[in-house]
Amino acid sequence: MTLLAAGRIFEGLLAAACTLSMVLWGRSALRIRRALHRIERALNRSGGDVEAVDLSRAAFRKELNTSLLYLVLALSLATGAIGGPRWTVVPLVLSVVPIGMSIVWGRRFLAEAEIAEQRSVLLRRAEEIMQQADLAPSRWAERLAPSIPPLIEGFEIGTVYEPGTGSMAGDFYDLHRTSPSRLAAVIGDVAGHGIEPSITAFQVKYLLRAFLERYRDPAQAVEELNKVMSTSGQPDELISLCVVVFDLDASTLRVCSAGHPAAWLWHDGEARPLRSSGPLLSLDPNGTYTSREVGLTKGDLLLLYTDGLTEARDGQNLFGEDRVAATLRREPNRSPGQMCQVLLEAARDFSAEPLSDDIAILAIRRTA
Repeated sequence: MTLLAAGRIFEGLLAAACTLSMVLWGRSALRIRRALHRIERALNRSGGDVEAVDLSRAAFRKELNTSLLYLVLALSLATGAIGGPRWTVVPLVLSVVPIGMSIVWGRRFLAEAEIAEQRSVLLRRAEEIMQQADLAPSRWAERLAPSIPPLIEGFEIGTVYEPGTGSMAGDFYDLHRTSPSRLAAVIGDVAGHGIEPSITAFQVKYLLRAFLERYRDPAQAVEELNKVMSTSGQPDELISLCVVVFDLDASTLRVCSAGHPAAWLWHDGEARPLRSSGPLLSLDPNGTYTSREVGLTKGDLLLLYTDGLTEARDGQNLFGEDRVAATLRREPNRSPGQMCQVLLEAARDFSAEPLSDDIAILAIRRTA
């Protein structure tokens, strides 16, 4: 085989490859053209994204231009392979068409490329905002109800937080020392779902910290908090709250509850309810609250929770506080973390449907 014959065979193979490429780019151009027609019809009917039309039209032109270039290249190679180099002149002259199209549409291509770049930046920003929006409820919940309890000398602590179906939660709890020998434990629930109850819960949590630093009696702190929330909070946002202050030096705990479900204390071999001693916060700006002091010994366990636990439903039946007390009586020596998890699983098993309300559970055992 001569070198010339080999060259013609190679040109023929390249012509076939260019023809295949031309067919692929042409089919792509036709599909984009059909999509462009659909977008234009939608725009004419009800309005829409004009930039999407421009970008689709630009994509069609680019695909068409590329397929024409491959067509000219295929014709040039094919005529060269069949008739020799002198026959490639005509196809090469035809290349003026796609080249001219590129020159004429060049500015449009650049402008449309700039639009595409701007849209990609906006899309990336939108994705970042969506990611932040997806993370916001979990980050906010972590502030209101930390998943990892703090290590506090003299106490063993367990927590559970189960978000409901709402995007933001109003349940919260808090643990902090008010002095070297005193520990304040708080659990609360702001009525409703969404961002407003969550903001209120955050406000209540940290206002109460300040008041508990100022007053030794939790009832005084709750009364001050109620005055603030009654005048500055949302009128329809009622708040239930239970505050317990442990005093290691005096071996006591003092509890004040504002319309909150009964806390349960395992002490002297029995489970005792610590019930509400005042109205819900924001219900009455002049509401009065009292506290109750109870003796505390090593091994005692306090159990606090929000109403999402006791209001888990099986038809018309509620999980109820009696089941909470029964769980505590059955295995009072469980670790606080295990106790919280057992209660949550019991509520899930009891409920006929997935739990829809937020549930916060806080268990605290004195160990020293």
